[in-house]
Amino acid sequence: MQPLSFCQGQEALDHLKNGPYPANPPGLVPQETAVSAAPKRMLYPRCMRLLTAIVVALCWLSCLLPISTAQAPTPGVADDYSGMYSFVKDGEFIQITEEDKGAVSGFISRYGDSENDKGAFLDQFVKSGNWSARKLTFITEKVHGVFYTFEGTFDRGPGKKPADEGYYILRGTLTRSVTSLDGKSASTQSRQVEFRSFPRDVDPPK
Repeated sequence: MQPLSFCQGQEALDHLKNGPYPANPPGLVPQETAVSAAPKRMLYPRCMRLLTAIVVALCWLSCLLPISTAQAPTPGVADDYSGMYSFVKDGEFIQITEEDKGAVSGFISRYGDSENDKGAFLDQFVKSGNWSARKLTFITEKVHGVFYTFEGTFDRGPGKKPADEGYYILRGTLTRSVTSLDGKSASTQSRQVEFRSFPRDVDPPK
């Protein structure tokens, strides 16, 4: 074998050192690129933790909303105040029925308190009246020269459901008028009253 010259030996060493391959073979990331990509890999889990914290906070806030908001009555559905209510004395009552177009019908069942009917149980029908939302006004027919006028409002009472006594309360001014024998004059007496609704009928349990 012929010995290599100095120049040929130097070329062989350079060939072995550099090799026939590129400095950065395909598939290998340069060191500078790998170092710069490290912060991006660290940023991803931080974003995920931040997003998770936001979702948890929104769920927690939604739980703090008042429960009454979900239980609010349906808009546009008005209460029906029709029914029987207590009256001035124990054993007396008044029936109120809200009719169409704001009309009112009903009657008062009461004990007579005049000389001619004292102690007798009398039915005194509503002559005219009207209601609007919670407001109520009416005047009754005359019975033995006595008639009543009322002006007041309905409200919720202590009852928890319509089947309980006092679910609705009727508050207002009740005026009792007594006409003279000739019908030309009348004496009046007004008082503030509060009438409680009687329990309403409920469907029997199935």
